[in-house]
Amino acid sequence: MTKQTALQTLIGLAQDDVDAATQKLGRVQRERGEVEKQLEALITYRDEYHARFTESARSGMAAGNVRNFQAFIDTLDAAIEQQRRLLEQATERVEAAKPEWQRSKQKLGSYEVLQTRHDDVQARKEARREQRDADEHAARVLRTRTSQHP
Repeated sequence: MTKQTALQTLIGLAQDDVDAATQKLGRVQRERGEVEKQLEALITYRDEYHARFTESARSGMAAGNVRNFQAFIDTLDAAIEQQRRLLEQATERVEAAKPEWQRSKQKLGSYEVLQTRHDDVQARKEARREQRDADEHAARVLRTRTSQHP
């Protein structure tokens, strides 16, 4: 296996790692977004429910209804707190996935730099070989001409 082939293999493996890390980061970001939307929906519902209750309570309300309202608000508050904890956990998963993605991108970039340097070295060698071949050809032509015309 040549160095170039080995390097290309490493680049392919590193690209696979980048792809996997990108997918993971995207997935945890989407999950976080969904958790955040659910939290916002719960807060909005609680606020709307509280506003409706407050409006209803102005015209008078039975004590049982007030207790039911308070129990339901307490349930909503507990659900909101649980959703906030889920949002914190989802945010931590996103923050944990970012360095993994960055490391895989950096590794791929390093291999690509090595490949570019290798390609540049090969191009310079090829250019020198072509120049040498052209110089040898020109020298032969010149020798041929001088030997034919004394």
